[in-house]
Amino acid sequence: MPVAQLQSLQCSDCPIRHRAVCARCEADELEALNVIKYYRSFQAGQPVIWSGDQMNFVGSVVSGIATLTQTMEDGRTQMVGLLLPSDFVGRPGRSGAAYNVVATTDVVMCCFRKKPFEELMARTPHIAHRLLEMTLDELDAAREWMLVLGRKTAREKIASLLLILARRDVSLGADERIGGALSFDLKLTREAMADYLGLTLETVSRQISALKKAGVIILEGKRHVIVPDMRRLIEEAGDDSDGGLVG
Repeated sequence: MPVAQLQSLQCSDCPIRHRAVCARCEADELEALNVIKYYRSFQAGQPVIWSGDQMNFVGSVVSGIATLTQTMEDGRTQMVGLLLPSDFVGRPGRSGAAYNVVATTDVVMCCFRKKPFEELMARTPHIAHRLLEMTLDELDAAREWMLVLGRKTAREKIASLLLILARRDVSLGADERIGGALSFDLKLTREAMADYLGLTLETVSRQISALKKAGVIILEGKRHVIVPDMRRLIEEAGDDSDGGLVG
């Protein structure tokens, strides 16, 4: 959704409302947030913030995908996380950015001026509690990703990433259901997938083709993915099919 359209959007109608930091807010609390919010857009490849820079805002990703990266002294860069719609950017109480945040696709963010947000959070338990929940979810996701990178095969890594993206679309109601199959747009390029998974571009392409040939996924064009049976994708990811199944 373009920024111009979002400017007039009420918080109660926001597409990420039920998952974002404001998910538990009452009407008066939403109104207080509305006073300090503004929208920003970033083109693919554009930095949102560099590590160590003063960060005078916090906010939520409304649409698009951004990456969290860390650069070592010798210039090598490691991607350490993805920011998907509803994910929170920035840390209240911390003056500088801990990571580079770069838009992988075109990104729209709902931003809050940092100091007023911190003041509002101090007197609004719903915001503080929701931010704690999101922080704990982020910790769980980081631990899960350690398993993906450290122990899984290339095929399992690709399946795991597709599963993460599919589940997020389901949670936001952005997926499509066609005769029981799940359908979503793969916004990450294969180059970005390779960087995130620590694989070569050739390996990513080969494993996506293998999943397609096995009937685990169907590709329409390069970016539209159909998952005929989520259980098969979960099995390919090496996960326990009894937990976390998308219904």
